[in-house]
Amino acid sequence: MRILATYSIKGGVGKTAAAVNLAYLAALDGAQTLVWDLDPQGAASFYFRIKPKVKGGGRKLIHRDRPIDDLIKGTDYDRLDLLPSDFSFRHLDLVLDQTKKPTRQMLSVLKPVADEYDYLFLDCPPNISLLSECVIEIADAIVSPVIPTTLSIRTLDQLTRFIEKNDCGNLEMMPFFSMVDRRKNLHREVIETLPEHCPNLLSALIPYASDIERMGIERAPLCSYSGKSRSAKAYRLLWDEIKRRLNDSRAVC
Repeated sequence: MRILATYSIKGGVGKTAAAVNLAYLAALDGAQTLVWDLDPQGAASFYFRIKPKVKGGGRKLIHRDRPIDDLIKGTDYDRLDLLPSDFSFRHLDLVLDQTKKPTRQMLSVLKPVADEYDYLFLDCPPNISLLSECVIEIADAIVSPVIPTTLSIRTLDQLTRFIEKNDCGNLEMMPFFSMVDRRKNLHREVIETLPEHCPNLLSALIPYASDIERMGIERAPLCSYSGKSRSAKAYRLLWDEIKRRLNDSRAVC
């Protein structure tokens, strides 16, 4: 099972939209796919029309008092399942802090289903915490949306330094431009200049578009209701690029 975390220190950058659409595309390609909605806001759960509720809350999940198999829900889409969010996830840092080896504990939670899925997408809350440290350590790749603005690039720099400081081994860092508006001079300038300083930047550009915003109304992945739109094609290009990068890293290993 390959673990991909959609993660950004900054909120409002299209992180959950990326997690939902990439997971949908993975399942559409025939891969058994699981999304774990780690954000207590529960946006990914909302998009999949699943109540953000975990029986026993985050504490019982992390301590394995409730088997993960009992908590996973099927979505409306073939080969795509969800481990929903729960408002108690706002305390996951405290729960993990009470365990001796929090990273190993997260892996032990996932172990019973590791052979059942090809991909696990972790939709992470926007902060740096013990939870995010664990996510970074267990993930094969960090897929990080970046708006072409100064503050968003600053948070990408912070995240990159944090990963380097924690020496995360073979972790693949995959930033990509999100919410791109080519009518803005700053967006065009950043898109032109950042690749020189960020060689691992993916080339796919996710636009700032109303059809993506409609996900909240449709409560569905964009690619399921507007599959031929420019935005859907952008997500498809992004997913294809991520798969190539993952395959290349596996070949190197």
